[in-house]
Amino acid sequence: MTREWSLTRRSALAACALMLGCAGALAQDVKALKLVAFAGASNWPVWIGQQKGFFAKEKLDATLEITPNSRQMASDVFGAKFDIALTSIDNVVAYVEGQGEAQLPGPADFIAFMGVDDGMLSLMAVPGTASVNDLKGKELSVDAMTTGFAFVLREALAKSNIKPVEVKIVAVGGGAQRLAALREQKQTATLLNSPLDLIAENAGSVRLAEMRALIGPYQGISGMARRTWLTENRDTAKAFVRAFHASVAWLTDPANKDEAIAILRERVQGTSPELAQKIHARLTDPERGIKRDAAIDIEGLRTVLRLRSTYAAAGRTLDDPSRYIDATILPEALARR
Repeated sequence: MTREWSLTRRSALAACALMLGCAGALAQDVKALKLVAFAGASNWPVWIGQQKGFFAKEKLDATLEITPNSRQMASDVFGAKFDIALTSIDNVVAYVEGQGEAQLPGPADFIAFMGVDDGMLSLMAVPGTASVNDLKGKELSVDAMTTGFAFVLREALAKSNIKPVEVKIVAVGGGAQRLAALREQKQTATLLNSPLDLIAENAGSVRLAEMRALIGPYQGISGMARRTWLTENRDTAKAFVRAFHASVAWLTDPANKDEAIAILRERVQGTSPELAQKIHARLTDPERGIKRDAAIDIEGLRTVLRLRSTYAAAGRTLDDPSRYIDATILPEALARR
């Protein structure tokens, strides 16, 4: 081996080692982020963020799993299987107040830091149901009896003059599970958020009422985590907020409509072009769709607290929204753009 070849070879090996070392350092800079959500509107921006590189831009490797119900979600977040949950803010309140259905091994230090929607909830029923009054004597489904949107359903029934003894309410699971049960007519009606309500309607279900009109402002899905995780991972949480916010901005830009619909149809198999158009129109509606500013609606949260104060078995009055939210993450995240 000549001296020149030996030097060249050593130089090449050194350069290769340097490149591999840099690649390793770059890989270490990317933060794994484990997300969990229910079937619903919040997942479309996540899929967009994954596919269009908004998470990668924030140096996040974000993965998403769908939870079957709020009990599993609470247990998994508390047990650190997931970092951030996209879930009803009522679930945050329920577990902080010790009213959640899952038995956790310690106090739930859940806290919400970002808003996604106002619930986008509709009361959907099996074909042939003419009105809310037709639900008397019927079986209705919820996720869990004391969390999620169960109290919204009870309020809707009360406003329609239906007494608790006049219906039977059963726990079935998350929106996907309730949609399947409704389509099989195992229950007569359930609350579904968008786009599940549109999928149900497309399959023949009847829309009896929109909750926005019945109960007023409401904070629905939010981004939440454990306080301990949030304290130790504030920069990661802010990066997530920026990526999600950018994904929503991309989704709601009319120029991206066709590509956004293509992403939706790829992820939700069997969605027809016509149904996809309806879902896009609903979720990108500036007033009724996904929140474009990612803010938590404080008046909507007050409604959540009022319903929980009215219907929760503990019977306590809850009136302090600040107990359940971190109001600093969102503005700090979006200030750095």
